[in-house]
Amino acid sequence: MTMDAIFRALADPSRRKLLDRLHQKNGQTLGELCRGLNMTRQAVAKHLGILRKANLVSWKREGRERLHFINPVPINEIAERWIHKFEVPHLRALSNLKKGLEGDRQDE
Repeated sequence: MTMDAIFRALADPSRRKLLDRLHQKNGQTLGELCRGLNMTRQAVAKHLGILRKANLVSWKREGRERLHFINPVPINEIAERWIHKFEVPHLRALSNLKKGLEGDRQDE
């Protein structure tokens, strides 16, 4: 699994919608995921396959059904690599600005 595969999987709005639905209720069958979507069952299965290859979705068999689960780890890795490193300098600057505007109030 590469970050490129994750970004490619997340680039499609239909796949993001499936991830949102799994986030709302984890452990859904293909039939449950198809409900209310304007996609064929085969299209949903194809999107789930791409999400699975990117390690964003896993599944387990329960009887005759296959339950799908979101895997948030790759998304967290993206956040750590691409978002958090940009947040820290901004948050530090806002904190310094706040301290500068409020002055040293430790005496109060």
